[in-house]
Amino acid sequence: MQNDNLKNYLLLHFIVFIWGFTAVLGKLITIEALPLVWYRMFLAAFCILIYIGFKKFSLKVPLKTLLILLVAGIVIALHWITFFGAIKVSNVSVALATMATGAFFGSLLEPLWYGRKIIGYEVVFGLIVITGLYFMFNVNTAYSLGIILALISALLGAIFTLINGQLIKTYKPSIIGFYELSSGMIFITFYILFQTGFSVDFFDLSASDWGYLSILATICTAYAFIASVKIMRFISPYTVLLTVNLEPVYGILLAYAIFGESEKMNGMFYTGAVIILLTVIANGYLKNRSRLKRKG
Repeated sequence: MQNDNLKNYLLLHFIVFIWGFTAVLGKLITIEALPLVWYRMFLAAFCILIYIGFKKFSLKVPLKTLLILLVAGIVIALHWITFFGAIKVSNVSVALATMATGAFFGSLLEPLWYGRKIIGYEVVFGLIVITGLYFMFNVNTAYSLGIILALISALLGAIFTLINGQLIKTYKPSIIGFYELSSGMIFITFYILFQTGFSVDFFDLSASDWGYLSILATICTAYAFIASVKIMRFISPYTVLLTVNLEPVYGILLAYAIFGESEKMNGMFYTGAVIILLTVIANGYLKNRSRLKRKG
C-alpha cells in the first residue's frame, strides 16, 4: 500500500512538472498563440481518440452533456490562447506567477457555482492577492499586457475546472477530454475561417515546432489530462491543490535554466508572486481543515 501511495505522489509531481514545462514549450514554439492552441487541441484530440478506440469506450453522451462539453471546450481554448499569449508578450515567469491566481479565482467562484455563502477569509485573501498583483504590476509596464492576459487565463481556467468538477463524477476523463479538445479546436477553426482563413503559411511549420508541438499535445495534454483526473481518485484534493501550486515554481526554474537572463525579474515581482502563492496555499489549508471538521 505504501509503495502504491508513493507511486501516486511521484506521479502527481511528475504531472505538475509537465504542466510547468508546458509554459517553456509555449516559449520555444515560434508560431503565435492562436495556431499553437489549434495544433495542440487537434493533435491531443486525435491521440485521445486513438486511446478511446483501443479501450473500446463508447462516445455516447446525452445532448445536454454534449452542450456542456462544447462550452467547456471553448472555455479551455480561450484559456490556452490567453495563457500562451501572455507568454509571447511577456515571458514564462510573468505568465506562470500570475496564473497562480487561478486556484483563488476558483474559491471565489465556488459560492456562486454551488450556491453557498461567501466565507469571510476568502474576502481577506482576495485583498491580499490584489496586493500581490500590485507588486507584480509595478515591475515593468512592458509586462502589464502579459499579466492581464494571464489573469484572464487564470479566471477561464477556474471556470473550466468547476465545469469539469461536475462532469468527472459521471464520465471517463478520456471522453471528456476528447469532446472538449475537439470542440475547442472546431471553435478556433471557425474563428480563423471567418477572420483570415487558413493560408499555406499556417501549415508551414519548422521541424523544431513540429517536435515541440508533438510533446505538448501528447505528453503535456493528452497524457497529463487523463492521468491528472485519475490520480484524484487516490490522493486527497488538498494534497493535489498544494502540489499543483508548485507548477509556477517548476516552470519558472525551468524557464530560467533554459532562457537565462530574459526570465530574471526584480525583487518586487518575486515578492508579489510569493504573496499570491502563499495566499493560495493558506486558502487550501483552511478549506481542507473546514472539510475535515464537517466530516468529523
